[in-house]
Amino acid sequence: MTITEYPQERIAAQPIGYWTREAATLAIGGLRTALAEEDLTQPHWWTLNHIAGNPGGWTRAALTAKLSPFDDQNTDFDALYEDLTTRGWLTEQDGDGTLTLTPEGEAGRLRAHTRNAAVHARMREGIDDEAYAATINVLRRLVANLGGEGDLP
Repeated sequence: MTITEYPQERIAAQPIGYWTREAATLAIGGLRTALAEEDLTQPHWWTLNHIAGNPGGWTRAALTAKLSPFDDQNTDFDALYEDLTTRGWLTEQDGDGTLTLTPEGEAGRLRAHTRNAAVHARMREGIDDEAYAATINVLRRLVANLGGEGDLP
């Protein structure tokens, strides 16, 4: 896709709030649409990835505490864990309560990953890694300047 080129001073005068909101809305919407094809929400996705990334390292309480600050959907995480358990994607160990993905859960996570990767690829068309990293660093600085957390999540 091509976009119109403008002089730097005109671009520098653009409202950051508009462009960041528009980018976030479109990126999150694209990812949520891709996940919905697997009957998943973003919190499902986060859950699957965190458990896959640290097998046997998460309990419901610890994972809920980690993910809740990022949730804008008022997710009932206990219901989400029950949903994944009912699907046969997640097990909870007796005794210590650690969460583990089943082979079916890992297969579902990988299918969702493929769908999300397609959204990310479309979003990054025409943007090399250097420009993308520079953009993220500028946004991190803006967040930190405004009193937010500029470190990576």
